[in-house]
Formats: sequence, structure tokens, C-alpha cells
Amino acid sequence: MSTPTGDPDAAVSERSLATRFVFLGLGVLFVAVGTVGIFLPVLPTTPFILLAAACFARGSRRAHAWLLRTRVFGPMIERWQRERTISVRAKLTAVSLQTFTIGAAVIWAAEYPAAWVPLVVIGVGVSVYVLRIPTTRDT
Repeated sequence: MSTPTGDPDAAVSERSLATRFVFLGLGVLFVAVGTVGIFLPVLPTTPFILLAAACFARGSRRAHAWLLRTRVFGPMIERWQRERTISVRAKLTAVSLQTFTIGAAVIWAAEYPAAWVPLVVIGVGVSVYVLRIPTTRDT
């Protein structure tokens, strides 16, 4: 929903209470999943945090402002909103941690291909996705 002036804050306030509540709830869920992804490299953090920012922007100005102020996620979100890029450091961190974690799981479950084949397929898919996102220099 957009206002004639294009003011995103006005667009948030025009949404129904139920719609804002749904976006707020989804934003909280995506922040939680993204935070878990920090500790489980098989679960990507960045897409979930970006989804949370998009939901908060539509549901709660306060929650969106809070997320932008966080030291960990704020710069990444601002860069994405401004340039639609992620940093080289974020890409390298994501792909290397994921490769390490999946590699360890494959070694641990080497006797059970049914357990590690899906991990490898998901890992390759996520790596390809992350590597295809345009890159910006670290600042």
C-alpha cells in the first residue's frame, strides 16, 4: 500500500491492525530464525534478517528502526536496502562456515548417504544462491 506522497511511514499507519500484527509477528519469527542461523551455518542468516526487515517495514516502524539500529544486522540491512548487495566478508563467512559444518556432518554420517546427500544438495544450493548475490566491498 502506498500513499500519494510515497511516505512509507504513512503506508504503515494505513494498514489494518490485523495486517500490521501479522507483519510484526512474521518479522519476529524471521529474526528468531536468522539468529539461530548464526549458530547453525546450514541455516542462512542473511535472507531471514532481510525478510524480517521487510516485514517490520510494513508492520511496525519501531521494530524496523530497532532492527536497523542493531550493530550486527543494521549495516547489512541498510546496504541491502540501498544497493541490493552483500559484502565479500559476509559471502566468505557464510560459504566457509556452511562448508565446514556440512563437511563435518558428511564425515560423521559417512556410512549413511541418505543422511548426508540432502545436506550436500542444500549446501550447494545455498552456496550458489549466496555467491550469485551482487557483491560490495567491505566498509
